[in-house]
Amino acid sequence: MATARFDMKLDLEIKEKAEKASALLGLRSLKEYVVRLMEEDANKVIAEHESITVQDNVFDRFMAACENAKQPSQTLRDAVAFTREQDIK
Repeated sequence: MATARFDMKLDLEIKEKAEKASALLGLRSLKEYVVRLMEEDANKVIAEHESITVQDNVFDRFMAACENAKQPSQTLRDAVAFTREQDIK
């Protein structure tokens, strides 16, 4: 795994709290604690922004519209092209 350096200054009180939390969790260092927090939070934020949740009735209406569609409109074809160009999944 490639590594990168990350330096930062923070308030002494925050650092002391983080060191205590790290020790209470049995982690070896403040660095391990910060990396763990960053990883967990980054995964959560990414998941929240890369997924969508809809109510059942909205999904059912969407599926019905898809199943009853005859031929995609130009607007829909443009939207598909846009998502492919932007690598939206």
